[in-house]
Amino acid sequence: MNRQAILDSLKTEEPFDLLIIGGGATGCGIAVDAASRGLRVALAEKNDFAEGTSSKSTKLVHGGVRYLEMAVKKLDRAQYHLVREALFERGVFLKNAPHLAHRVPLVTPLYHWWEVPYVFAGLVLYDVLAGRLGLGKSRLVGGKEAKKRFPMLRGENLKAGVIYYDGQFHDARMAVTLVLTARKYGAAIANHVEVVSLDQRDGKLCGARVRDSIGGEEFAIRARCIVNAAGPFADRIRQMDDPAAQPVLEAASGIHIILSGRFVPPDTGLLIPKTEDGRVLFVLPWQGHALIGTTDTPVGIVEHPRAQENEIEYVLRHINRYFDLSVGRGDVLAAWSGLRPLVKFDASANTAQQVREHLLMHSPSGLITMAGGKWTSYRKMAEEAVDQAIASAGLRASGPCRTLDLKLIGAEHFSPDIFRVLTRDYGIDEEVARHLQNAFGDQAPSVARLAESGFSARLHPDHPYIEAEVIYAARHEFAQRASDALTRRTSLAIVDNAAARAALPRVVELMAGELGWDGERRQQETALAVERLRDSA
Repeated sequence: MNRQAILDSLKTEEPFDLLIIGGGATGCGIAVDAASRGLRVALAEKNDFAEGTSSKSTKLVHGGVRYLEMAVKKLDRAQYHLVREALFERGVFLKNAPHLAHRVPLVTPLYHWWEVPYVFAGLVLYDVLAGRLGLGKSRLVGGKEAKKRFPMLRGENLKAGVIYYDGQFHDARMAVTLVLTARKYGAAIANHVEVVSLDQRDGKLCGARVRDSIGGEEFAIRARCIVNAAGPFADRIRQMDDPAAQPVLEAASGIHIILSGRFVPPDTGLLIPKTEDGRVLFVLPWQGHALIGTTDTPVGIVEHPRAQENEIEYVLRHINRYFDLSVGRGDVLAAWSGLRPLVKFDASANTAQQVREHLLMHSPSGLITMAGGKWTSYRKMAEEAVDQAIASAGLRASGPCRTLDLKLIGAEHFSPDIFRVLTRDYGIDEEVARHLQNAFGDQAPSVARLAESGFSARLHPDHPYIEAEVIYAARHEFAQRASDALTRRTSLAIVDNAAARAALPRVVELMAGELGWDGERRQQETALAVERLRDSA
C-alpha cells in the first residue's frame, strides 16, 4: 500500500463531503456509514488506527451490567435506555463481524445467600432487555457448578453463581476492518496524518491543514463538512475551531493486565461483581491468555498513558481475593492503560459513576463533534453523526444508513470452518489456522498464500502470529510502523511484552523490505517501537 498514493488521495481539488478527524472506533465507524451512503469521505488519524483508547478496551461488546445496576438503584431512565440500546447494538455487532466477535459465558460468584436473588434478578433483566438479540439465558448454578465452570475460583464459602452471556471481540482488528470496509466504499483514509489547523471561509469550515508525521509534508484537505471524532482529544479540535470553547470531556485511566492462559478457562470468563471502590472487574479468556481489568482513575488527557504500579497492584489484590491460586507481579505478561473520554453530564459524579453516553455537538462554523460513547455503540453513534452532517451541510447521500445489516470486510463469506481449509490446502498448523480465521475471517486464505510463499514462521514460538501477517499488514492494512504491526495488526505486544521485544528485529526487517526503509529509518522505527513497548510493560 503505497504511502504517497494514500496521501495523494487526500489532496483532491474537489472538496470531500466529509473530513473525519480521528481513526478510533467512532471515526472509523463514521467513515463506513458515510462512505456506504455514497458520500465522498476522507479520514485523518494522527497516530495509528485505534492506537489510543479504542485498542485499550476490555474487549467486551456489552450493555453494561454495572450501568443497569445503577439504573435500577437510582431509577435512572438515561442509564436504562443506554443499556437497552447497547444490548441491541451488541447483537448487530456480532452479526456484522462474526469473525471478530463472539459470545462468551461469564460466571458471577456469590459468597453470601442474600446476593443470590439480587444478582440473578439483575442478570435476568439484562437478558430481557436484549430481546430477540439475546445471546443466551442467564441461569443460577450451585457453588460446585460455578467452581467447575471457573476452576480458579476460591471455593471457600462459595454459595452459588450466575452464568450469563455477553459479547467479546478484537478491538484493534475491528478498527482496521472498519477502515478497510470504508475504503471498499471509496473513502480516502490515512493514518499518521495529524490535523494541525482548521480552515474557514466566511465564518464556515472548509477544510483542514494536516501534517504527515512520517514524511513531514504539510498539505490541505478540502471538505464541505468536518466531523471531530478525536476521542479524548476532541476538546483540542473544538478549540482549534473556537479557542473559547469550554471542555466537555474528562478522562479516566482504565488499565488491564495480561496473565498466561493457566489463569482462566479457555471458554469462560469471570465477573467480579464489586470491588472496594464499587466497580466490577472482569477476568476473560482472550487470545489464549487471561485479560483482567479494569480500573477507573481520574487522570489528565495525555498521549500514550502507561499503567501505574499502584493500579496493577489494585487489580492483583482483587484477583487474589477471588482466586484459589496466588497471582503476583511476576505473572503479569503485559499491562496497559487506556483513556476513557467521559462526557461531563453530571459534574457531581466521579468518573466511575459517569454514564458512558455520547454527545453530538454542532458549532456555528459547522464543526460536528461526536464525544464520549463506547465500542458497543459505535455504529449507532456513527449513524447519528452522519445524519447530522447531511442535514447541517446539505450533503447528498445515495440513501439512508445501511450499516444495520452491512457485513464488514472478512464477514461476507465467513465460516467457522475456514481454519480447516487453511490446514488442508496451505499446510498451516491448526493453532495458527484458527488464529488467522478469527483475525481475518474470509480474507484468511490471502494471508495463508503469503505464508506459503515463505513467510510461515511464527514471530515468536509461544504465539500463533506469523510473518505473513506483518507482510499483509504493510501491503493491505495501512501498517506504517513496526509498532502498528506488533500491537494492533497482531496483538503480540498486548499479550506478551517480552515476546514482542524478541520479535521486534524480525518485524522491522520484514517491514523494511515492504516499505523500503533504509538503515536510518530502521533505527528510527526500532527506537520508536521500543518506546511504545514500554507502554505495555
